[in-house]
Amino acid sequence: MIRKLTKDWTNPAEHGLDVMKNMGGKMKSWIRAALFQYGLLIALVGFLLGRAMILSELAPFALPYLAAIYMLKRERTGVAALSLVAGALSGYHGQALFILSGIVVYIVIQKIVVKTGQDATKALPYTVFAASMVTRLAFVLVTEGTIVTYELMMATVEAGLSFILTMIFLQSVPIMTGKRLQQPLRNEEIVCLIILLASVMTGTVGWVFQDITVEHMLARYLVLIFAFVGGAAIGSTVGVVTGLILSLASVASLYQMSLLAFAGLLGGLLKEGNKLGVGIGLLVGTLLIGLYGEGSTQVTVTLMESMLAILVFFLTPKSFIQYIARFIPGTAEHSKEQQQYLRKIRDITAGRVEQFSTLFQTLSNSFQSPAQIPNSEEDEREIDYFLSNVTERTCQTCFKKERCWVQNFTKTYDSMQRIMTETETNHEVKDQVLMAEWKRHCIKPDKVIQAISHEHQQYQANQKLKKQVLESRRLVADQLLGVSRVMGDFAKEIQREKEAHHYQEEQMLDALRTVGFEVGHIDIFSLEKGNVEIEMSISADNSHGQCEKIIAPMLSDLLRETVIVKKEENGFYPNGYSHVSFSSAKQFVIDTGVAHVAKGGAWVSGDCYSTIELGSGKYAIAISDGMGNGERAHLESNETLQLLQKVLQSGIEETVAIKSVNSVLSLRTTDEIFSTLDLAMIDLQNANTRFLKIGSIPSFIKRGTNVLKVEASNLPMGMIQEFDVDVVSEQLKAGDLLVMMSDGIYDAPKHVENKEMWMKRMLSEIETEDPQEMADIILERIIRTEHGTIDDDMTVIVAKVKRNTPKWSAIPLYKAPNIMRKKTQKAALS
Repeated sequence: MIRKLTKDWTNPAEHGLDVMKNMGGKMKSWIRAALFQYGLLIALVGFLLGRAMILSELAPFALPYLAAIYMLKRERTGVAALSLVAGALSGYHGQALFILSGIVVYIVIQKIVVKTGQDATKALPYTVFAASMVTRLAFVLVTEGTIVTYELMMATVEAGLSFILTMIFLQSVPIMTGKRLQQPLRNEEIVCLIILLASVMTGTVGWVFQDITVEHMLARYLVLIFAFVGGAAIGSTVGVVTGLILSLASVASLYQMSLLAFAGLLGGLLKEGNKLGVGIGLLVGTLLIGLYGEGSTQVTVTLMESMLAILVFFLTPKSFIQYIARFIPGTAEHSKEQQQYLRKIRDITAGRVEQFSTLFQTLSNSFQSPAQIPNSEEDEREIDYFLSNVTERTCQTCFKKERCWVQNFTKTYDSMQRIMTETETNHEVKDQVLMAEWKRHCIKPDKVIQAISHEHQQYQANQKLKKQVLESRRLVADQLLGVSRVMGDFAKEIQREKEAHHYQEEQMLDALRTVGFEVGHIDIFSLEKGNVEIEMSISADNSHGQCEKIIAPMLSDLLRETVIVKKEENGFYPNGYSHVSFSSAKQFVIDTGVAHVAKGGAWVSGDCYSTIELGSGKYAIAISDGMGNGERAHLESNETLQLLQKVLQSGIEETVAIKSVNSVLSLRTTDEIFSTLDLAMIDLQNANTRFLKIGSIPSFIKRGTNVLKVEASNLPMGMIQEFDVDVVSEQLKAGDLLVMMSDGIYDAPKHVENKEMWMKRMLSEIETEDPQEMADIILERIIRTEHGTIDDDMTVIVAKVKRNTPKWSAIPLYKAPNIMRKKTQKAALS
């Protein structure tokens, strides 16, 4: 409070400005409430429409306006009716009695329509037509005594106009009542709104101030506003519609339609010059059409009307123009409004996904088993349950129960606890001293020991069941954790702001069309370095490969990086154009060679392997060795790899994926069948490799003449329920050869003591760098070393890391445009 008082005292000007802003905000709120909530706008429009006439004798505006208000904002019907009658009384046409009678006839017919059970909204134009026709013919009959053909025709024209205006006002009046203020307008609604505004302007016919006609000035102001907001198309449309309505109200204003249309066209074309350009457009149109329409004698008055409209246009607040522009399709404000709406929807969607991610994270935490902390009370409780089950079958029926458990409770309890421990350790009581003491203490020693042994079996079964339950909970927790992370990453992807690349799209479109390609459109989704995503439609080339051979190399020259064809769909569009997707080429490619053989040369091997290119820009190489040989081991290892592949492709991180697969394997069967897993995840952008070895032997990296070993210590999958995955990272380089093998290869040389050095020497002696040849040579040498015998399943995979050399060179363009791009976060950091 002291700081606020000090600020107000030391800076009175700023305080006064804040007060003025607050007063201005309150004034705007009061004006908005008066116009929309209290019906002041409805009254003003009704007053002017009550004065409006067509051809100096027709009043088709009053009944449609009243009907629209009655259907859309019934509580304001009285205000609308009174304002219409007031406007008619102030007019020069003397139609007040006709409008009042028409209102009464319309209300009567509307009540009849409602009572008949028909849809009042659909029948509204017909109701207005009938009310107008009946009222006009009744007036003619009363005043003239007979209905001639001319009067019947004019009454029909008036009723027909009322019919049309009713449908128009039903679309434009909601904008005025505030029900559609938050939604963009369709083109039809814009035209309906202009017709309503022009109809309102006809109520100002006859208002003249110093030879300046008010309706002319207002019409030109309206054209200026919409030409500045919507451009030439909207400006000329507003000019034509407004001029047409004014010319119907007054034949003398017929030339105004040409003036307003021409001024709207020129003003829209000059809108890049802001308000001054639009004003110049109106002045030029006024001079040209004014001289043509009324001659030089009246051009001064017409010019003064345009100058006054321009003055009011210049004084119009920018916020009011921006507010109108929000509802006009094609404007920058409308696009911004749409982007804000889409961003809001995107943020809501991302928030929902994050909520689900948090939910799965919470569920994962709830399923996680608590850490096993030694608890003496828990141990004592387990012992009490154990001994109570034993005594229930033995001591409860013994006649010396009171002597053992009442008089000598401590000794009995301690002795049975020692027997329980001895039985659990040795499956029998081997301590003779303990056995002798127990026989002296108990009259049924053998029966108690037998009951303890039997209870141990049930106890072990229960413990095993508890472990399985805990492992099931751990599996569910790991899966939920993985899903939570995937959904969290997905929420971040949703929230990532998609940039607009309109200028770059135009540059590419012009560059491709300049060299003769028939390109329909180009959509740029990303221009980040190493993550380019471009889609376009292009005319069919009869499978000549122009996208791969020409367009992709041209894009490579434009973007200064290799761009390749990701996907091509011929005849995708109705006009026969093809849909083509382009993306950045990976920095590295992997060539693999595989050699494998089953034990004893059999058909089915217990080893399985897989090479997977994941969508995240990673390349996975995996070898799984099922325990033993033959079909059962093959099924075990193959299922391990298939399950791992599906989990990895879902986007779950490698360590979580392996833990999940291990949990599934450990719970799937009660048989002691295990499998090893050797997994290498290679990042194709920087060749960084993560090795995850589960019970597998070392891998080797051959770099020139040097051979490096990669190893990690983890038990085979399915052997234990919980384990930590040991991850080893290595940075590979172009030209490196990665050698991964099963234990049948590594352990085959029985006469070798240091198998690591022997394997390194053999790999360094191989001269070829072709992956397939190297894999065949390794397998052949291993078999020859063992004199042709194959004692175990053997699998070896050789992967060569190579720089990605594009198939087609970049094609330079003459005067290639400089396309602005943003670097990725990784590139910026490096």
